[in-house]
Amino acid sequence: MAVRKAVIAVAGYGSRFFPVAKTINKCMLPVLDRPVLHWAVQDCLRAGVEQIAIITAPGDTQVRHYFTEDAELRDHFQARGWDAKYERIAGLHKLARFTFLEQPRDGRYGTAIPPLVAEAFVAGDDFLCMSGDDLLLREDGGSDMADLVAARERAGAAAAVAAAVVPGTAASRYGVLRARSGGDMILDRLVEKPTDWTAPEAHAYLSRAVLPGDIMTYLGKLTPAANGELQITDAINDLAAASPVLIHPTTGTYLDCGDPGGMLAANLAAARAANLQVPGIGWR
Repeated sequence: MAVRKAVIAVAGYGSRFFPVAKTINKCMLPVLDRPVLHWAVQDCLRAGVEQIAIITAPGDTQVRHYFTEDAELRDHFQARGWDAKYERIAGLHKLARFTFLEQPRDGRYGTAIPPLVAEAFVAGDDFLCMSGDDLLLREDGGSDMADLVAARERAGAAAAVAAAVVPGTAASRYGVLRARSGGDMILDRLVEKPTDWTAPEAHAYLSRAVLPGDIMTYLGKLTPAANGELQITDAINDLAAASPVLIHPTTGTYLDCGDPGGMLAANLAAARAANLQVPGIGWR
């Protein structure tokens, strides 16, 4: 079944990027010449998505402006023969319809809030759910989100979650997707930062998933975790107890742009993939 909708969460405070995050949403910080959120949107489009809801902080105008047609700016570029430059963003406007929803500052916090804010947008349909401050870099021109959608379809699963394969010795740093016995990569349970992991590898949850519309039922029943947050992973665990949820290992390099070090690593990786000249490193 095709997935035509996506929900992208970008409403965080960006505290690890302060003070610049006081003015600039961290999802709008650049990886090369595009905001990191642009990369996430491209992934959604390659997966066949046509409608995208972006969940922002109250009053955020940067994201809305970037993903909304600016006729005056377009005409300015066209008058100077810069059509190709403007087309890089205009192409997004042509391929998807964007909805901008504000996440209220009402005391609730956690990864479950953005999809709940988007419940009316989802309207019971299957959708992609992801964060807007990371990226999966593919040097082969493919799309891990498109692969995720296709893998769920082949498996006939209710949902699918993206996973990075990490050494078992590093499992305690991640939310780990534990599969049911039998080797069919169907989720048994997501375990937060396990300290007793013995397998040589682990599948780390990447905050990217294809979810059915009825995940809202599970989200609506959540209670805060020990840290006070409402976590989407708890809802996915509840869904997995009732319906098959596929664990799908990704192909691309996962780059977490949620802190300055990760953002720097993403820029260097993207520059290397684009074969750019980087002073002091020498890629071209």
